[in-house]
Amino acid sequence: MIILNKNKPRGLIWLASYPRSGNTWTRAFIHALVNVLRDPDYGDLDINAIEAFSAAESAAELYQPLLGKPAFRASQAEIAAVRPRVQADIVARLRRPVFIKTHNANAVDHGHPLINMGVSAGAVYILRNPLDVAISFARFRDVDIDRVIEDMATPGFGVATDRKNVHVITGSWSEHVRSWTDQSHPVILVVRYEDLHDKPAESFAAIARHLLMQATPEQLDKAIALTRFDNLQSKEAADGFAERSESAVNPFFRVGRPGQWRDVLSDQQVDRVVSAHGATMRRFGYLPDQQDAAA
Repeated sequence: MIILNKNKPRGLIWLASYPRSGNTWTRAFIHALVNVLRDPDYGDLDINAIEAFSAAESAAELYQPLLGKPAFRASQAEIAAVRPRVQADIVARLRRPVFIKTHNANAVDHGHPLINMGVSAGAVYILRNPLDVAISFARFRDVDIDRVIEDMATPGFGVATDRKNVHVITGSWSEHVRSWTDQSHPVILVVRYEDLHDKPAESFAAIARHLLMQATPEQLDKAIALTRFDNLQSKEAADGFAERSESAVNPFFRVGRPGQWRDVLSDQQVDRVVSAHGATMRRFGYLPDQQDAAA
């Protein structure tokens, strides 16, 4: 479970994942449950308000005061040096527990941590079968699957700093997963996307317990129902979704069904993913033969 000081409850709570692995779904559930706990009559999820209890760690504007210049004019090493201080400043400023979405690996950048665990209360890490991630990430970026498979296998892969956000370092899919899961820690809960889909009551309840959210089974069921994938899709169709890029061709909440790779990926593409990530896939039951056995 996360650790909070009873007298001064504060700290960053990381909601971490490789891109397109269930981060937004998890944040939607947490947002729904917080509101259900506050208001028994709450029943209309606003998907464009799921950041209400969160803060942005990568916003370039947070880095400028410490850098003395706009972040896009700074080197990656300069940004890396002040990142832990930016995260500490968020805690000092807000003086409460705050959720932080991240796609950063739990790794070191130019000698400095990407994730400042010294000011953190804990984390939820969501991972997903890379065979399905490749499909979802390609649709999200509107690029071909082969390019995404290559990017997912590239050590140190990331997104450069721009005028709005500082750089993100995901690393390869395996690097990202290992960085968050290789060293078991009680304040970091590891959750598989597939379990959120196949065992929602059990899996989302585990997230709530880890976050010290005391909810009844009925409250959990309500939050889970509000964030069913079909409901999120309907909300996006009706209201749009702020986190969807203006240039995006495909909906943000596209399919959400585990096992899409069987119908979409070629044998060669499957082999490329397995060749790059086989050891980590085996650890989490994602190899094709493990999937066949579980089916």
